[in-house]
Amino acid sequence: MTLALGRWRLTDPPDPAVTAALASALHIPPTLAALVAQRGYAAADDARTFLRPTLDQLTDPFAFRDMETAVHLVGEAVRAGTRILVHGDYDVDGQCAAALLTRVLRAAGADVVPFVPHRVRDGYDFGPAGLAVAQAHGVGLVITCDCGTTALETVAAAQAAGIRVLVTDHHLASVTAPADAMVNPQHPECGSPSKQLCGTGVAFKLVQALTGELGLPENLPYHFLELVALATVADVVPLTGENRVLVRFGLKALATSRWPGVRALVEAAGLSDTEFRAGHVGYVLAPRLNATGRIGDAMDGLRLLLTDDPAEAHLLAQQLEAQNAQRQAMDAVMLEEAVEDIERAVDLEREYGLVLARDGWHPGIIGLVASRLVERYARPTILVALVGDEGRGSGRSIARFDLHGALAACAPHLARFGGHRMAAGLTVHRDRLAAFREAFNEVARSALTVDDLVPTQRVDIVLSVDQLDGTLERLMRHLEPCGAGNPAPVLGIRSAAGRNARVVGTKHLRFTLEDDSGRIAAIGFGWADRVQDDWWSGPLDVAFRLERDEWRGVHSLKAKVVHLRPTG
Repeated sequence: MTLALGRWRLTDPPDPAVTAALASALHIPPTLAALVAQRGYAAADDARTFLRPTLDQLTDPFAFRDMETAVHLVGEAVRAGTRILVHGDYDVDGQCAAALLTRVLRAAGADVVPFVPHRVRDGYDFGPAGLAVAQAHGVGLVITCDCGTTALETVAAAQAAGIRVLVTDHHLASVTAPADAMVNPQHPECGSPSKQLCGTGVAFKLVQALTGELGLPENLPYHFLELVALATVADVVPLTGENRVLVRFGLKALATSRWPGVRALVEAAGLSDTEFRAGHVGYVLAPRLNATGRIGDAMDGLRLLLTDDPAEAHLLAQQLEAQNAQRQAMDAVMLEEAVEDIERAVDLEREYGLVLARDGWHPGIIGLVASRLVERYARPTILVALVGDEGRGSGRSIARFDLHGALAACAPHLARFGGHRMAAGLTVHRDRLAAFREAFNEVARSALTVDDLVPTQRVDIVLSVDQLDGTLERLMRHLEPCGAGNPAPVLGIRSAAGRNARVVGTKHLRFTLEDDSGRIAAIGFGWADRVQDDWWSGPLDVAFRLERDEWRGVHSLKAKVVHLRPTG
């Protein structure tokens, strides 16, 4: 397999005086102080707020544009007994936001119809399917969550039919729908400082604002923090500011959730009695909810989050388990097929952007596989699922390439497209696919250099094996929740030996990492076919995250590999 080995980008070490001052002021070890300072928290007060988030750091919900109007709309509808449609999206964020608003409004006595669209049948956003549901149920108010900002035609059609529309969303848009109220931190006129909330985070702010209007307990919103944490991590928004507070407390709530669906989801995933981190959400729980939206019906995920029947919750959670296993199998087959196409037919010296297409690929999976190909080949990648004369595509990009801008330049070859700099979707007719592939590569070749196509791995600290101990691992847990905007610390060891390498599962690599000072168990998920046999005969540079394993009450440390290459 042709793969770029990649390079390391060492994070600049902070000023030793800053590190010493932070360590002294916060009574923390210098290693933790250095990691905090690397993340931009050099002042003691800022670092203290970062390390010890509290709920009183949450912002005023009424700082949002249109929040007072939104509260009035909802309060008026509840008091009048007007039926309300809560319309979410088919991903984790949309499901969680819809569940949160539905539960709160029902607690206030409202007549609520919850709905999320089917990815393939209905498509994204508040569209004709959502409007049809609203009209079929005699709804007087539609509340969207995680969608609706750009639903200009549907919002106008709903209003023409006598239905009022409250949009809660977090997506950017150059043109916004004429809703009766729009609560969106990304709106240019919104004064809230919490610009990076996900859709469920925005719904949470609406609920905060509604408690007084609806006569609900002031602390009621905090009973839904696990839903906010699930959505915030799954939607890959920055885990800084208000998001950090919401996720920190939401992860604690996951372990003892009062909601049967959340408990069943956790139990089915084998995470009972877990000390939750953001990674458990991003890599274990969120994919299960997302799977139902990708290859099934997202309403099943919403039903799971809304049910109060433990038996029903158990059955739905098992259904999601099965769908996620099916999604993983489809993902693996599609990835293998895509790699086969690249190795057989793509000249990587010429093609700076990848456009791959096949009949039979599932449109709900192609975005995931595109992401994995970007990791492998360090090129903007678009996968197209062909059905008949048309193909639905999903693309992912690299940091130096504006994917949406590239699609705009290729617009004459496309039926439709949308998205943003790093991810986008499109529709292309089969007979235009070859022309689109060539045009996309022309744009990529004009915008990128060979150097841009070399993957880069951030490494925070380079050390030796004997420095890897339980104390260091415990210290780094203070940085949680880690994710977008606050990446988990990555450690590096240079010129080490890899011993006793073996493949586990179908594509994972387990080995022992050794240097002159000691050894540690290492595992590289998805690395089995990315390492050449002759690498093991020489020294290796290994970048990894230090994690703790527990098995039958015994704790051990492991290096979770994020990058591996021969030294030099």
